[in-house]
Amino acid sequence: MLAIPGIIAIIIFIYARPQEFFEHLRVVPWLYAFFALASFGILLDLRVKNARLFATPQFTWVLTFLIWAAFTVLIRAPGGAFDHILELSICVSLFLLIAHGVQSFRALHVVAGVVLAMVLLVCGVGAHQGFAPTGCVIIDESNPGDMATGKPDGRPCITPRSCYTGDSEPGADYMCEHIGLLGTTSVGRGRVRYRGVLQDPNELALAGGAGLPLAFGFSQEKKGGFSRRFLGVLTFVLVLLCAALTASRGGQLVCLAVLAVYFGKRAGLGGILIASLLAAPLLIFGGRSGQEADSSTLERMGCWAEAIQMWREHPILGVGLGQFTEHHYMTAHNSYLLALAELGFPGIILFGIIIYLSAKIPFAVLRHMSAPSSEYLRLGMPLANAWAMALLAAFAGLAVGIFFLSFTYHYVLWIYIGLSGALYSAVHRHDSTFRVRFGWKDLTVVTIASLAIIVFVFFYTRWKLA
Repeated sequence: MLAIPGIIAIIIFIYARPQEFFEHLRVVPWLYAFFALASFGILLDLRVKNARLFATPQFTWVLTFLIWAAFTVLIRAPGGAFDHILELSICVSLFLLIAHGVQSFRALHVVAGVVLAMVLLVCGVGAHQGFAPTGCVIIDESNPGDMATGKPDGRPCITPRSCYTGDSEPGADYMCEHIGLLGTTSVGRGRVRYRGVLQDPNELALAGGAGLPLAFGFSQEKKGGFSRRFLGVLTFVLVLLCAALTASRGGQLVCLAVLAVYFGKRAGLGGILIASLLAAPLLIFGGRSGQEADSSTLERMGCWAEAIQMWREHPILGVGLGQFTEHHYMTAHNSYLLALAELGFPGIILFGIIIYLSAKIPFAVLRHMSAPSSEYLRLGMPLANAWAMALLAAFAGLAVGIFFLSFTYHYVLWIYIGLSGALYSAVHRHDSTFRVRFGWKDLTVVTIASLAIIVFVFFYTRWKLA
């Protein structure tokens, strides 16, 4: 398919961020160029009949989400609306390109493989960074206190105090952190991270955990059996090691949820026990504890409480897309609550529907494959089952992980939403009887789940912050 090169380039630039460590790449807006290339490729695919024109189950709800979000910020803060609408439009475009430009199992195999390669890259950099020597990191003067802008100055260190002696710059602020590959540095006393959209350790851990089942999907293919099983083991070890080095408690839960769903689906309670044993090293050696962890928890509780308060004051429209930090000094640290606070109750419902449908698609594929209705699907059933199981486990991890992170408008989440749509497209293109519908029962489930989140957070934060 002609859209695939552009889609692959977008994924690489979002994860790897080569434009950040190769300065000559910064002169061209590559992301927009690759979006144009992928869009042109889809048009050519439609023209030469490599692809068909049909909507995935999430399509209507994603567009409705974009329109509603744009409406809220145009009402609440019209002066700065353009940048926030553009940012969300990029997420929606990611979904549209992947979900509708990837319409075969072969193309899905390639795109998912690129995502997995990027997961291995960022987790590999994180693992190397965790064992690398420490060095002095000078904080950018234009953003004092912003750890994301730190740059190594080439001097080794043991403690931050040692960075203020010798050849230190007068008046500069320093950190003493691990110096990794590609100009990356750890943050907050050695917590590993990457760059760009994965510069936060918690986000790196979530991206790694969500990518783990993709390796399991590849390992189930019969062709190249040993090498693919080795890939699965390598990814498992690297992702769990990186998650431990990020010291992310949310990352632990993501990995545990992914393993529990993957093995529980295949072996019931015994599979869940196996998953717990596999995740035991991460649970033992990962995460944070003590005063720092308690402080982080209370800080997160405060953000959740602020999100609930914003919604109570603006129950329908919320405070507007991208306006949370205009009312509080930090973001919500919860994707569902961020949608609630910024977009009101309709916002959390629409966001919940998108996540629900993205998880329902692979579940429906697994059920559909149990009685395939065409010869093509009978031949391709193992591949379809492998990717459906992988994406179902990925969304189990994502659903848990985004409860602790502001991922509502995060590119990585929308890439997976696109992959779910691509799985639907691949099955539907070769079997037009396959459908994934969203009815009143589904809406009831999403509404009850949304209300449960609101009620739980309301009483939990009141108790913890009392």
